[in-house]
Amino acid sequence: MYAHLMPSRYICSMERERSNELYEKAKTYFPGGVNSPVRAFRSVEGSPLFIQRGKGSRIWDADGNEFIDYCCSWGPLILGHAHAKVVNAVKYAVENGSSFGAPTALENELAELIIGNNPFLEKIRFVSSGTEAVMSAIRLARGYTKRDKILKFEGCYHGHSDSLLVKAGSGLVTFGNSSSAGVPKCFVDETIVVPLNNKAAVQEAFAKFKNQIACVIIEPVPANNGLLVQDAEYLQFLREICTENKTLLLFDEVISGFRLGFTGAAGFYNIKPDILTYGKIIGGGLPVGAYGASSEIMHHISPDGNVYQAGTLSGNPVAMSAGIAQLKECLKPGFYDKLRSKTEFLIAQIKDNMSPGNENAGQVKWKFFSIGSVFWIAFTDKPKIQSAADIDADSMRHFKVLHRELLELGVYLGPSGYEVGFVSEAHTESDLMKTAYVFTETLKKIEKADNH
Repeated sequence: MYAHLMPSRYICSMERERSNELYEKAKTYFPGGVNSPVRAFRSVEGSPLFIQRGKGSRIWDADGNEFIDYCCSWGPLILGHAHAKVVNAVKYAVENGSSFGAPTALENELAELIIGNNPFLEKIRFVSSGTEAVMSAIRLARGYTKRDKILKFEGCYHGHSDSLLVKAGSGLVTFGNSSSAGVPKCFVDETIVVPLNNKAAVQEAFAKFKNQIACVIIEPVPANNGLLVQDAEYLQFLREICTENKTLLLFDEVISGFRLGFTGAAGFYNIKPDILTYGKIIGGGLPVGAYGASSEIMHHISPDGNVYQAGTLSGNPVAMSAGIAQLKECLKPGFYDKLRSKTEFLIAQIKDNMSPGNENAGQVKWKFFSIGSVFWIAFTDKPKIQSAADIDADSMRHFKVLHRELLELGVYLGPSGYEVGFVSEAHTESDLMKTAYVFTETLKKIEKADNH
């Protein structure tokens, strides 16, 4: 019934000879052969694909295999790969110089574009990555409140700075670790970790460490350890308890920012945090990040205040130019509604294809969770998954099969069952139909194998 949706080239086993050669060579240069751990394919077995190029919704690896891409560089490529306006903006900028270590008008233009369309920000500071943005925001919170402790949530990932690698998500969960070697105990002692979606644990922490907590940091849409969508009422509770205790609420929107809407999760839930952080989506996928807050709080950043943070490549003109081009597209009327509709269409098609009984038809239970243009498949029969403890680690054996089969049939997801997928503007109805077919065939295969 769906054979016309599948290009004939995907029916044959995928060749990986060139990617395997490159990986063997890379292992002589880099730890594990990669420059970021989750890329190593350890949790899905096999060797990583080396990507050669991307255009629109597609990527091609070094062996010429073509994939419909739902990783999108882990989210920031909301327009798809090599969008013409972003490419032209990058070319124009780099032809005029790639870096100056001095201010440019492009920084003003991107800042005005962001602040002028986001009521939760008055001033921002550009940096070079999401990790740097969060690290700087934590320092700002401590400097502003003159307190040392921070409260984070188990399973939320906020980059790899020392204070935040405590029961984090993302690659750490992929490899079964709850922390990282090399993080001094004194740093850990200043980080309070509580479960997500647990008011009593937060209240207990504030009672135990009264007047000591500088900030509560959370991914308002936790998306590095599964998609753990929180209730609006819980996020509002955090806003209120932080206000009561003169503690800053920090929304880490490195993933959710400009994904759920132009104002991110803060706008989606209509909750104003004290500090916001963003990642490379504001640079069209180039290395960039930002943190922002009210003028009063940001006044404490050097050179105005005594909280020091600097960066030679901060406000890099190439990244600024790419960001301006991308965010202007995101501001077009209906942009986010169309993305959400595409995501809902994809999930609906998969469920329809699996009928009767959609996701509960077989012995292997699975469920899609989504918000905006972000989605996640979990092998579970739970109606909600809102904390790291809700995820069955044994279920990841099914994701290994899913990931391998999707690759063979031309669909690329991030190589970890704890990571989410992203739909971009570039994904067409045809792409979504093909993807739904591939998911359907793969899920049926998993169910059949498990029944035997």
